[in-house]
Amino acid sequence: MTTPSLSIITLGCAKNQVDSEFIASAINPSEINISHSEDFADIVLINTCGFIMDAKEESVDTILEYAQARKDGRIKTLIVFGCLVERYRESLTKEIPEVDMWFGVHDSEEICKILEANAIIPKTRNKSMMTTPGHYAFIKIADGCDRQCAFCAIPAIKGKHLSKPIEEIIDEAKSLVSEGVKELILIAQDTTYYGMDMYGRKMLPELLDRLAMESGAEWIRLHYAYPTGFPVELIDVMAKHKNICKYIDIPFQHVNDKILKSMNRNHTHNDIIKLMDLFRKKIPDICIRTSFIIGFPGETRVEFNELVNFIKTYKPDRVGLFAYSDEEGTAAKELEDKVAQSTKLKRMNTLWSVQEKIAKHTNNEKFGNVMNVIIDEVFDTYLLGRTEYDSPEIDNLVTIHIPKGHPYSTGQFIDVKITGYGAWDMIAEPV
Repeated sequence: MTTPSLSIITLGCAKNQVDSEFIASAINPSEINISHSEDFADIVLINTCGFIMDAKEESVDTILEYAQARKDGRIKTLIVFGCLVERYRESLTKEIPEVDMWFGVHDSEEICKILEANAIIPKTRNKSMMTTPGHYAFIKIADGCDRQCAFCAIPAIKGKHLSKPIEEIIDEAKSLVSEGVKELILIAQDTTYYGMDMYGRKMLPELLDRLAMESGAEWIRLHYAYPTGFPVELIDVMAKHKNICKYIDIPFQHVNDKILKSMNRNHTHNDIIKLMDLFRKKIPDICIRTSFIIGFPGETRVEFNELVNFIKTYKPDRVGLFAYSDEEGTAAKELEDKVAQSTKLKRMNTLWSVQEKIAKHTNNEKFGNVMNVIIDEVFDTYLLGRTEYDSPEIDNLVTIHIPKGHPYSTGQFIDVKITGYGAWDMIAEPV
């Protein structure tokens, strides 16, 4: 008898990866062959993204491709879930009848029950089935969001902020480390708000402090911290522990007060400057990653130039840039004074040029230094690794030249000397 196969296709952000991993961890590997790939398996689960237009289009295209495969008999069962379904379930159900089952963003347990009913998973969870290489893992500490940013549909999709209990996170972290994970990456829609709903106060400093002391992880990294109401005591926690990466992902989205108010961000230009100054005062070599939305309604050359000058002056280490797009159900969609797409693209090119110079200067300062890196990939004559200042998949890589027959492996930490650099990467050799 042939063992059935199941493929989980994950689209969108790392938070979706965690949801896919939860479902995968419930699969009995002795009963079914499971993979996180785009294979045409007997059963295909598609975890969709519905955040911005490009993501929605990718999700729809993927569903249509596998719906045709379902129609042709190349796959037996097609299940689609996640953010896109949460927003557009009714229309999707009507337009793509080839899909067997549709589930929203909070239905992971229900999907597991469906699979269990078909006798392909046990009633008890197995060890984690990570989509990451195995030496780093994402831990979702909360879901949903209580913010009301004018451009964002996440609260409508995910619902209100819901924190995961500290003890549950600690246990999950320990379990992952016991399985060989070296780097833990904390994520949520808004990590700053962690604990407010459950404990009545912001508990991120305490959570990070306990993880640093109890998890056994060699690196701990923090993503998606909201600037408004940022708990400044967290900076002291980060400075205290060597295994907390000197890295913070804190999306500012803009720096002009008029645009920030229109975005309903609840922080100001001065708030951003004070926060950046405080980070760099207490952790001088911290890497600050942020993101900006370009071409938000009402952004004229004046507001854009303020953003350019901010980046030139305060030099954030890592930057993500996104062209504004109208999203259904958001307040920003109803705003007037839209910015032309061609103008958005020109402004993004201008900012990329500015940031490229900053990035190259930052890497130049590391030339000749000895740095500790974690190895992500191993090849015959070189390795790909990252410093603590770089998160996987989005930040800089270090290419490390090595001889054939080397003893290195993924997840290993090694010291390297920086021998070359560009704006977005560095070259090194083992010390």
